[in-house]
Amino acid sequence: MTNRRSVLIAAPALLLARRSWAADTFPSKPIRYIVPVAAGGGSDFIGRAVCERWGHALNQTFVVDNIGGGGGVIATQATAKAPPDGYTLMQGYVATHGTSPATRKLPYDAVKDFSPIGMIGGTPNVLVVNSAVPVNDLKGFIEYARKNPGKLSYGSSGVGSLTQLVMELFKQQAGVFMLHVPYRGISPAFTDLMGGQTHAMFPGLAAALPHIRSGRVKPLAVTGTARNPTLKDVPTLIESGFKGFDAMQWYGVVGPAGIPAPLVKQLNATLNAVLKASDMREKLAAEAVDPTAMSPEQFGRHIQAEVARWTTLARERKIQVDD
Repeated sequence: MTNRRSVLIAAPALLLARRSWAADTFPSKPIRYIVPVAAGGGSDFIGRAVCERWGHALNQTFVVDNIGGGGGVIATQATAKAPPDGYTLMQGYVATHGTSPATRKLPYDAVKDFSPIGMIGGTPNVLVVNSAVPVNDLKGFIEYARKNPGKLSYGSSGVGSLTQLVMELFKQQAGVFMLHVPYRGISPAFTDLMGGQTHAMFPGLAAALPHIRSGRVKPLAVTGTARNPTLKDVPTLIESGFKGFDAMQWYGVVGPAGIPAPLVKQLNATLNAVLKASDMREKLAAEAVDPTAMSPEQFGRHIQAEVARWTTLARERKIQVDD
């Protein structure tokens, strides 16, 4: 007859052995990688580029699953409810884990419901004005806006979007007023900016570059801690006197809360190795994304800081999305 005490002693050891085996053999099947937007576009391109190389690093297939709708809510819920076994990951970004939690009532907690895996990278936002606006630099634009209170307007990709929040942060720090005109996406916002219906906007650099190169809009400043190589002559907000103005359009990887630490460590290490490859830097440059490797702990702190930062601004500027 088996001794009950020996069974109780052996059980934890057996459990540890199984956990060790699971970590040693992970991943033993394809990994589902949820991208919270429809196929096509910059975010989808970033996800597929990363997954292609990440799959090689882990010797396993990544299956990209585009789940659009609800501003990322549907995809984010699907991720949060998945088993925490490392086989369901999501490309979280500034909207799902930054601006939306700050401006909307959501059915998920951007911090508590997820395991941060690592950062992919970020792209700056750029302050652009219609080519007919009679200014050529940031100082001139601020002076022009102050001399024309209530006469200028700016477009955004929607209420509560990063394009609105970054401009509201700028307005707050610069002490200027401009009327907000929200659009359903960045494309129609650019159409009206170039047509003169609005005067300024703070889009992501990748979306702005074609219009900057065409001469239809003028870049005045970029976010971030250093000038962007693509716009070497355009100063940052920080060097122009806007302390701490480093808002970015960023992308990272999260999974459901509770993924075992060894799996998180393995996923993070292989992701960071992929990001450090020179050819990956070249690929992501197509979307003006600068690869930024982080540990899971660093990325977790980044998410918390983003939610706190934009929540504070949204409250101060009374920005709230009514679903």
